[in-house]
Amino acid sequence: METNNVTVVIFCGGRGTRFSEQTELRPKPLIEVGDRPILWHIMKIYSHYGFHRFVLPVGYKGAMIKDYFLNYESRNRDFTIHLGGGKKPAYLRKHDEGRWQVSLVDTGVNTMTGARLSRIRKHIKTRYLMLTYGDGVGNIDLQRLLTFHKNHGKIATVTGVHPPSRFGELVCRGNQVQRFSEKPQVSEGIINGGFFVFDTRVFDYVTDDETLTFEREPLTQLAADGELMVYRHTGFWQPMDTYRDWQILNDAWQTGKAPWKFW
Repeated sequence: METNNVTVVIFCGGRGTRFSEQTELRPKPLIEVGDRPILWHIMKIYSHYGFHRFVLPVGYKGAMIKDYFLNYESRNRDFTIHLGGGKKPAYLRKHDEGRWQVSLVDTGVNTMTGARLSRIRKHIKTRYLMLTYGDGVGNIDLQRLLTFHKNHGKIATVTGVHPPSRFGELVCRGNQVQRFSEKPQVSEGIINGGFFVFDTRVFDYVTDDETLTFEREPLTQLAADGELMVYRHTGFWQPMDTYRDWQILNDAWQTGKAPWKFW
């Protein structure tokens, strides 16, 4: 499927207050899973499916995210440098992210998600935009997601997921435990799992008001207008809201059992 007409937007500006033990020091998208920021993992998922154009709305500690990409080559490639000569480093090997085009846009420290989206409007030159949060991964087939969106013709698609339970589940008959699951998924009900797809008409639903939260008025109005569809994902999905979530992701990565690792 053609991917040139798609821009990927990843929200990177929030404070991550539920994970303050880490986010006091750095923005949540830069917290490492394994030896790479979770933002890198998310971008690798999109890149695997052929989406290489990214716009990152930054805010809280956004300079750290800018510095990460400004120094990406020297961080991830071996090089030779002639000190004192004024020459640029000669890089000795390539990396797999050579096709990425990354635009980092300062959208304000205290700005909410609706206004962040509005403030990047001029940077979207494509018909479609895929949007997600900078703190969650999944094994979602993004090509199928895009096809689903194009086929229904509405403005917006949200990926609906079954959230992982934070507690072990006991399935009982009377007082006898029939089954115990340590890390089950909620069997009923789906939630907003990010991984949205929109066409550019979505910008009619957002404004520059920094208090505008995308998940409230804009999505509510899209649903009321019959313009919001859900793509149901029943596979792996995991946010990184808390220290425990971070441990789950790191354990999966370190043991070689990360379901989101397609590359």
